[in-house]
Amino acid sequence: MGTAFIKMHGAGNDFAIFDARVTPIAMPPARIRRLADRHTGIGCDQLIVLEHSASADLFMRIYNPDGSESGACGNATRCVASLIGNSARIETRAGILLASAAPAGVTINMGHPRYDWEDIPLSVPMDSADMPVGWGRLERPTAVNMGNPHAVFFVENLDSIPLDLLGPEIENDPLFPERVNVNVAQLLGDNRIRLRVWERGAGLTLACGSGACATFAAARRRRLIGPQADILLPGGTLSITESADGSLLMTGPVATSFHGETQL
Repeated sequence: MGTAFIKMHGAGNDFAIFDARVTPIAMPPARIRRLADRHTGIGCDQLIVLEHSASADLFMRIYNPDGSESGACGNATRCVASLIGNSARIETRAGILLASAAPAGVTINMGHPRYDWEDIPLSVPMDSADMPVGWGRLERPTAVNMGNPHAVFFVENLDSIPLDLLGPEIENDPLFPERVNVNVAQLLGDNRIRLRVWERGAGLTLACGSGACATFAAARRRRLIGPQADILLPGGTLSITESADGSLLMTGPVATSFHGETQL
């Protein structure tokens, strides 16, 4: 008998979700890589394992396709919240995230952005709002931690940026000791931002919830947008709102692709 899973996605950001709350499921890096492979495995942007939590409805463990572990994933959190009834407290390595039902899907309180260079983290002190660094045509990013590290670049023409080439170079630059998610954003006006993301440990994805929040936070810090904005990603749109206490609320769609079992 195989191991049961659910395949879900949020705006095209897709996940293989395993429930280990009753029976533990071993997930060594080699198995994660096999399961995440889109040709010979299930295929996913992240692999999610649900575990027992003493302080929330459950603990959500997040693995990247390369076998590394991530601290936060907003779209996966919304998918898991929809599985357990939308309104939920979900514990992650980055803290407890609160979920609630919304007309457009599920809303997650992603918490407060962090900007101190030690919190990103960066390997050397610098102003994270306008970093004096560059890689090819991507220059002067804003760094944000949304439970995981992000570098946000604002450009005039998103389609002109070879993110498939620059993404891995920036992700693995020594400036980012824990690697980094690379966000390239184009302001469209009317509080709309077009975004593409190279995710740490996953590569190009159709959507990234924490990346959408990091990009919103960077744009707010640079006074480019108001307290609510729509982030347009290749897989769909995520709406971000800054609450009165400064935390970020992310709303977007979720969907179940299929249920299955794997022998891998």
